[in-house]
Parts: sequence; structure tokens; C-alpha cells
Amino acid sequence: MPEKIKKRRFLDWGILIPYLILNVIGLMMVYSTTSYVLLENGQNPGRQALFQLTFWLISLFLIAFIYKLKTNVLKNKKTVAVALLSVIVLLLVAFVFSPVNGAYGWIQIPGMGTIQPAEFLKIVIIWFLATILAQQQSQVQHHFLYSIRGSLIAAFIPTLILMFYPDFGNAAIIVLLIIVMLLASGVNYVYTLYTGLIGIFGSILAIFGVNTIGKYFLPDYVLSRFAVFRNPFIDEYGDGYQMIHGYYALFNGGLFGRGLGNSIQKKGFLQFAHTDYAFAIVVEELGLIIAILILGILFYMIARILLIGIRSKDPFNSIMCIGIGALFLISIFINLGGITGVIPLSGITFPFISQGGSSLIMFSVCVGFALNISADEKKKAMLNEIEQKEAEK
Repeated sequence: MPEKIKKRRFLDWGILIPYLILNVIGLMMVYSTTSYVLLENGQNPGRQALFQLTFWLISLFLIAFIYKLKTNVLKNKKTVAVALLSVIVLLLVAFVFSPVNGAYGWIQIPGMGTIQPAEFLKIVIIWFLATILAQQQSQVQHHFLYSIRGSLIAAFIPTLILMFYPDFGNAAIIVLLIIVMLLASGVNYVYTLYTGLIGIFGSILAIFGVNTIGKYFLPDYVLSRFAVFRNPFIDEYGDGYQMIHGYYALFNGGLFGRGLGNSIQKKGFLQFAHTDYAFAIVVEELGLIIAILILGILFYMIARILLIGIRSKDPFNSIMCIGIGALFLISIFINLGGITGVIPLSGITFPFISQGGSSLIMFSVCVGFALNISADEKKKAMLNEIEQKEAEK
């Protein structure tokens, strides 16, 4: 009898409604951050917003498709392997196209702009590791690194491709995701302790020693970002220019903002107002209070996803949701950390608010996975409850 219940009954509105709200706000901000420059260039001011809307409609279709799939299909190794190989091929194809701002990683699509395969790699890596780690639970607990050495190599190969673009921002996110998922797989707590100590030492080294050590293996543009992030005013008309005007945007907004569409910094001062600095424009136009509410909606959705992972007894469901939640949190930290000067700028977009079709589709697919897993957990809980009641009779 429970098998015939339609899956939409188990839809997690606590994830879906925040997702819909954030995307409506995102469409509004994409129009606001791009319309002025488009008008200045004699183009349709709603052009980028229409593109974003198109990608959102594609995203909604993908969410519906993923939601209808059975979790057994998602756990299938062959399905995941095909997805990983497909993304690796896209990463290699990107080398054929012209670089953007000195880096590869974008595939040109006539009439639709570009797609960025590195964005899709994030969710595929989460999916791949969740599948492998879930199927090797006993080996992971007793022979951690040895049992998953092949999987780690497979995960790091596409990450190395990103280094050759170069795209250190997305590469760093993927490395952090791999670490989080390995630690969430049920390994001994000693590994968590070691990772924390290495992370603290690495952070100190990156902040204070990168200009001395990094000059031997990091490109100049990365070194320049490290040089100015602590004090961008030392080069206010050069490498620190973007960060300074990002600060101006945050300061101009105050508590209540200048009003939607009234940003000063998006009018030629902030080159990446629609991507890297989209949230700074949110603060400038809508104010700090609304910006905090937007963050609250996003964090509520993330908390729901993480809670599903923590409560789940299915290893795949648990590791997958923790990986998705970690991806959201890492992306938010890197984006906000960059625009506030906590860490160097990295070019990472803010979830759902920044303009970018690849980013929107990737985060939407994450939501689709979370909704599917949530429905699976609810169905299992209902079946267990029915079985217990029948056993008591």
C-alpha cells in the first residue's frame, strides 16, 4: 500500500521554498547588476536576466527529473562513472576555446553565452565519493586510505586539470569537499584532528608566507591577490581596485540600502558586480538587514540538508547531503570572505544570487539530490512506522 503513494507527498518544502525565494531574488539582482552596463552599450537591459531565467527553467526541469529517480539509480556506480567521465571530457574540451581573463575553463555556446564545466565537477565529485564511500564502509573504517586510493586518484585527476586552466578557486573548493566527505565517511576521529592541525598550519602559511614560497609555483595574478587582500589601499588603482570598491558598496548600503537599482558601484566601478560582487550590490541596494535575511533563508535551507544527512542511517544519503551542505557553506565563505577582505578574492560566485548559468544549474542539481534523498528518508520512516504498528497487532 505505501508503495503506491505518490512521491510528491514527501516533497521537502523546507528546502524547495527557500530555493524558489532565493532564485526570485537572484533574477531581480541579475537584472539590477547588468541592466545599466547593457543600456550603456545599447543592448537590451533585460538580456542577462532572460538568460538567467532560461537557465533557471532548465534547472527546474533537472530538479524534477532528479527527484523522480529512485535512489538506487543514483547509487549505481556505472551512472556515476559516466557522469564523472562526461565532466572530464568537458574540462578537456574547454582548452579548445579562447581563454577568458587569461584562464581557460569556458565553453562557448552560440546564443547562450558560456558554460563552465568546473561548476558541474563539484556536484559530480560529491556524488562519486558518496557512492564509493557508502559502498566501502567496512573498509573505510579499518583501512581508510588504502581502501579508497583508486577513488581519490579518480577525484584528483579532474582537479589537476583545473590547475592547468588555471582555476585555483574551484580547485580549492573541490579539495576541501574531498576532505570534508572523507572525514564524514565514518573514519577514526584521529584523522579529523590531524586534518584540523594541518588546516591551521596551512592557513597561516598561506596568509603570511605565500609571497615568499608561492612565487616559485603560483601565477602572478594569484600572488597579487594575496598581496593586496590584507590592505588593498596599497595599490588602490591596480590590484586593490576591485576590493576597495567592493568595500564602498558594502559601506554605501548601510542598514536599509540605497534602493533597488540605485547602486553606484555597479555603474562601471565594480567590473564583476554581477558575479563575484553580487552580494556586495545586494547590501548596497537592499541594505544590511535584507542581506542578513537572505543569508538566513540560505542557511536555513543548508541546515535542512545537513540535518537530513546527519539523521540518515543510509551511508549514501548521509554522505551525499553532508557533501552538498559543505559545498554551499564553502562557496558562501569563499565569496563573502573575498568581498570582505577575510581571504583573497577567488572568483567564486554566490549561490543563486550571482549571474551565471553553470553555477545556477549546479546548485539546483544539488537541491534536486537533497529533495530526492529527503523523500527517500521520509518514505523509509513511514514504512518503518507501518511495520511497527503491524508488528504490535
